[in-house]
Amino acid sequence: MASEIIAALEALEKEKGIKKDYMLERISQGLLAAYRQYYKRDASAATADNVEVKVDEESGEITMYARKTVVSEVESPSLEISQADAAEYTKDTTVGTTVMVPVDMRGFGRIATQTAKQVIIQGIREAERTIIAEEFSSKEQEIITALVTRVDPGSGNAIVELGGRRERTEAMLTSKEQIPGEVIREGDRIKVFVAEVRSAGRGPQIMLSRTHPGLVKKLFELEVPEIADGTVSVVSVAREAGSRSKIAVTSKNPDVDPIGACVGPKGGRVAAVVNELRGEKIDIIKYSDDPVQFVAEALSPSDVLSVQMNADSRSCVVVVPDEQLSLAIGKEGQNARLAVKLTGIKIDIKPDSQSR
Repeated sequence: MASEIIAALEALEKEKGIKKDYMLERISQGLLAAYRQYYKRDASAATADNVEVKVDEESGEITMYARKTVVSEVESPSLEISQADAAEYTKDTTVGTTVMVPVDMRGFGRIATQTAKQVIIQGIREAERTIIAEEFSSKEQEIITALVTRVDPGSGNAIVELGGRRERTEAMLTSKEQIPGEVIREGDRIKVFVAEVRSAGRGPQIMLSRTHPGLVKKLFELEVPEIADGTVSVVSVAREAGSRSKIAVTSKNPDVDPIGACVGPKGGRVAAVVNELRGEKIDIIKYSDDPVQFVAEALSPSDVLSVQMNADSRSCVVVVPDEQLSLAIGKEGQNARLAVKLTGIKIDIKPDSQSR
């Protein structure tokens, strides 16, 4: 059985990434739990502190020894041994002598064996949770492709499979984190943004989103080589998922137009992002260190006549042509809201006639 145990642990390490030495430790803990279960009626053996388990990492041979004290009359079998029995293991059978006695693990019985099994299985589960948490924590603020395995018709929550290093991991994309109006079906492959990985009692919770502004940024990184190589940078993103996004970009190379790079030949790059976002409109804005210029660009597609920054530098008054007031504000104030989110500056829009 020893060689079979080692073979099984090596296969477990290869398939699931659970280290062999970790599982050998869990096996030792399981055997100690079985020992406690076997001697549960003996209160003195409750902690099994006098027991040692040795596992040979090469051969897989497992031995268990109980440290017992030689006594004239045995009252606690788990801790004490008679002089007559001690003679089998030591020449010195003087009362008070400590003897290491091999434990026959085959005699533990079904209940004790089941206890050991539960400890070992729990160890496997904990190791799997740790591996998942470590793997997906490294993918926070990134996008990954997910396979939709089922959709709850009541809540609209979707269960998805995420490809991992060893095996696939299930996670939930809640209805609140889905793009409004999009229809997700079983079998669909979708890109999701890993917003956060949280530790929980039953294992790590992988928080997925398709509404997060980070999804827009990462999609452009995938589609635009200039962003991937660092020539073009995404400075900020403002988004109202399913409706409209604004993205501010800048270029380190004066010969590279950041907006043109994001739009791509014949609009192919931005079109790919729009398709993934189910038709969401995207305004690509050129970032400027000058807040006046940045605010003016952020209110695109409307024209801006002037931008007057207030003393706090966190708010301003913008003047636009009378006929473009509604365009600057946008439907239900959307264009202005997105401009505020994009720039981080509070914007008060006024028509030219009122300004004069």
